[in-house]
Amino acid sequence: MTVTSSKPLDLAALDQLTGGAFNAATSGERGARLREWLQSEPTEEQMHEVYRELSSRDKGVAKILKEKLDEIKRAHGQDALASDWAQKAEQMLQAPRLNIADALAWQRDAAKAGAPLSREPLASLKLRLAEVVKGVEDLQHQVMVQREAAVLLAQRIEVLSTKPLSEAQVGQTGLQADVAQWQTQAETLTQNAVWLSVDLKYPAQLDAARTQMQAVWDGFTAALSLAALAQNDAAAVLPPVPVWADEIRRLRGEAVSAASVPTDAPKAAKPKMDPAQRQALREQATAAVTEVLEAVEKEVTEGHGKASAGAAAALRAVLKTHGKNLDTALDARVHEALTAAGELEGWQRWRADQIRQELVTKAEALLGADKAPAMGGRKMQENLRQLRESWKQTDQGGLPNHGLWKRFDAACNEAYKTVQTWLDQIKQESAAHRAQRVALMEEVKAWTAANAESNDWRGQLRALHQFGERWRNAGHLSEKSFAEMQSQWKALIKAAAARVDAAQKASIERRQAMIAEAKDMSAAPLRVDAVKALQQRWQAEAQAVPLDRKTEQKLWEIFRAPLDEAFQRKGAERQQAETHLSARDRAVIDASKALDAANASGDAAKIRAAMAALDAALRGQAQQVAEQATAQAVAPAPAPAAEAQAAEAAGEQSTGSDASPASVPADEASAPSEESETPATDSETAEEAAPAPVAPPKPAKQVIAVRGDDRPGQKKTEAPAGRDGRRDGRPSERNARPGERAGDRPGRPGDRGPRSGDRGDRFPRGDFADRGERAPRLGDTAFRAQREAMERAEMSLRKLAAQAHGETLTRLMSAWQDRQADALPSAQELGKAVNASARQAWTQAVSTEAKAPAITALLRLEMAAEVPTPAEQLSERRALQLQLLTQRNQPGPAETWAQDVAQVLSGPHEANTARRLQNVLKNLLRR
Repeated sequence: MTVTSSKPLDLAALDQLTGGAFNAATSGERGARLREWLQSEPTEEQMHEVYRELSSRDKGVAKILKEKLDEIKRAHGQDALASDWAQKAEQMLQAPRLNIADALAWQRDAAKAGAPLSREPLASLKLRLAEVVKGVEDLQHQVMVQREAAVLLAQRIEVLSTKPLSEAQVGQTGLQADVAQWQTQAETLTQNAVWLSVDLKYPAQLDAARTQMQAVWDGFTAALSLAALAQNDAAAVLPPVPVWADEIRRLRGEAVSAASVPTDAPKAAKPKMDPAQRQALREQATAAVTEVLEAVEKEVTEGHGKASAGAAAALRAVLKTHGKNLDTALDARVHEALTAAGELEGWQRWRADQIRQELVTKAEALLGADKAPAMGGRKMQENLRQLRESWKQTDQGGLPNHGLWKRFDAACNEAYKTVQTWLDQIKQESAAHRAQRVALMEEVKAWTAANAESNDWRGQLRALHQFGERWRNAGHLSEKSFAEMQSQWKALIKAAAARVDAAQKASIERRQAMIAEAKDMSAAPLRVDAVKALQQRWQAEAQAVPLDRKTEQKLWEIFRAPLDEAFQRKGAERQQAETHLSARDRAVIDASKALDAANASGDAAKIRAAMAALDAALRGQAQQVAEQATAQAVAPAPAPAAEAQAAEAAGEQSTGSDASPASVPADEASAPSEESETPATDSETAEEAAPAPVAPPKPAKQVIAVRGDDRPGQKKTEAPAGRDGRRDGRPSERNARPGERAGDRPGRPGDRGPRSGDRGDRFPRGDFADRGERAPRLGDTAFRAQREAMERAEMSLRKLAAQAHGETLTRLMSAWQDRQADALPSAQELGKAVNASARQAWTQAVSTEAKAPAITALLRLEMAAEVPTPAEQLSERRALQLQLLTQRNQPGPAETWAQDVAQVLSGPHEANTARRLQNVLKNLLRR
């Protein structure tokens, strides 16, 4: 059944046509039926109809039909290509003259176009073309051989003309046969079917060789005939050959002409040459010919066509002089070299035509089929230049080809139109860029005039920088135009930046003056207020007149160097003064060193004992000062002079403690002042000079602030409630911040800080703090020593605790793996998070045999420790979380984690389970 185009959507007909491919149940069955139908070789129209309907229903099965259609399409394309290239081949074969370059290019171009060269008729045409090309090449080679043979025959004739007449008459017969054979071979070559396809130079060369050889042969035979006639007839004319004419004269008894007689009479009288002289002449000829012959062979081997032609001409010239003295082997070698040189010359011309054809193809490919440029202007210009240079080099190595040159020149001229368009565009862009730069220079002139009185140096520098960026990005110009405009631009920018440069120069001078002032200031006693004022002047100058970053940084380093040196000198002096430590600071420093030694031992007990000793040393100072105050209170009243000295010392102390020096370095504020220690010394002096004891002072009564309240019935002696709601003034629990205990609130602005003598206080109070007395201030060295020692000790304790925690976990995991209850860590090692009952449950779980794995208990532990669960058990963890949400008044995982650990320990030891349990216990045992 056939499907007509009038019913393209007749599914029943299509299904019947394809053997039920449309109504098949599965896609595989549809594909099988469609393949069976394709084996019946349906028409292309039928396949198109089936594909049009099937592509919307089953694309997978329709792909089979699509591939078949694409294959048919490719076959049609291949057939069209084969027909086109077969037609071209037939045209070349039927042409009266076949160009070898076109025949060789046919196969290459057909392969590039994708023609099926391995299929008929292209396969047979390719063989036919190859045979024709081979025949033409062989014919050209034979022409070159015939030409060289003609030269050799002419040389033989010439040599024979120098021999005696009898010898010439004997050699005439063989030479006549060779000449007749050469003429027959030359005539055969001209009758060849492909003779018209050879290069145009070969017929001319063959005709020239035939004409020359025929002329030489005719002259030789005519001279030989005259010589034979002159031998028989004394009145006959002598032949034109000098050797034969002299021989006939001698036979007639006539005198031999002087021109033909050699200068050496004895040698002329000898009919034969001396063997030694003949050997010398042969060696001389061999040396002369061998030198030129080697040059010809070298050029032929290297493939230099032009050089080989010149060398062959030189060899022929040498043969004219020394050819009669050569031996047979060297004569054959000369013949082979001349033949190879002639062949190479022909091949060079053929190769030059091939290169020219390639250059023509490349030139025509510069423009596409639609005559559109295939590349940009600059690239096109470079390619055209390279192609023309290659053509010049090819012309230097062989004869020109005017037909190919016309095609090449026309293609290059057509492609150069793109270059011309690009050059015009470049000129337009260059004119636009030039106008842009001219406008920018005018703008700079206007800006210079507008800012002639401005002192905004920073803004002017910014504007000049922007002008420079715009000039650099203004586009490309030719070298000549850019050099001309660049000089003008530099002059304008220099004029615009003249005031800025002058301001920067003046600023540098002022900064140099401040640097000199800083050096003088560092040499004198250091005054902090003067240093701050000088630094402020420097900052004001830097903000007013900006300089180049490197210059400004260099000046700043020079400026700050003497000031830093002065402050370092002052710090060194202070440190030298602090080396004379008092007895109260020496005890703290010794305790700090002992704490460092304990810290280096790595023993937690020793570290804690050393920390306690350092704390005791701090409190021991307070007790010592309290005893000194009690002794001073019981001592007699000081003399008036002592009282005045003490008052003066007290005044100095208050001045030294209240004044805050305005020093630049940060360590000035923390360094102990010399004035703060003066009152203690004066007090001791006053104590030594006191003649009589005085009554101890009464303790100060604690003052309690009472809010005045005039409300009816309110007692004024009643203590009001504190600000946080408690009557005793302490902060209440309800007002404490989240995460804080009552009384732990940080101090507010204005508070005096902590009320205990911890290590962060330079004034340890001890037990006498309740009396309202203050301990003496620690020296800077002692304060820093005890603080750093405490920090290092606390860090070591934390590291030791973490290490002990890790060792405890390792022992716990090992005891579980080996099922050894006695290897479990003690309750003290496990920490306060594990009580005795929990450890007892763990011991029982480890001592018993392994039970089934407690998966739920492990999930509860991960929930309690808030650690992640493996991805494969996330669903079980979410289900357990939902289940726990439905259980009210049940203890959560954070409350029952000890029992869950016991359940996990009762199960088998597995690597994955042990790793998860260890991650859980890392967090739970630290709580």
